[in-house]
Amino acid sequence: MKIPVSVLVVIYTARNEVLLLERADHPGYWQSVTGSLDLIDEPLINAAARELLEETGIDVSQLPEGSLKSMDYCVEYDIYPQWQHRYPPGVLKNTEHWFQVQLLDRVPVKLALREHTSSRWESISVAASLCFSPSNRDAILRLKIK
Repeated sequence: MKIPVSVLVVIYTARNEVLLLERADHPGYWQSVTGSLDLIDEPLINAAARELLEETGIDVSQLPEGSLKSMDYCVEYDIYPQWQHRYPPGVLKNTEHWFQVQLLDRVPVKLALREHTSSRWESISVAASLCFSPSNRDAILRLKIK
């Protein structure tokens, strides 16, 4: 069962292009890197780095120090009904912690095909408009004020 604490990692370039991933289980659902903690005491930054590597092949240890940063923000949201079966009975909300990774330029992406079927780089405004998740949209738009 999933732990109802997750990370969202927005990946973007110095030219403000955002990487989006298309969900394998819901074609047309675009999102940033996301994932739940593996263990209740897993540090959030470690979960963000792990999910980044698992879903894109981007290894934080190969990036300049400090490339992966907390956005110092989290939201609590209702778990979509179609995904509630992944959580313990009665768990209806998830707490999502936001992170960002700025890259100098686009990098090749190695998708986890069981999770995502496609990737694309888009401007901040286009990427935000394509996200199915309101919190993901808001996290991308928050890049404008950083």
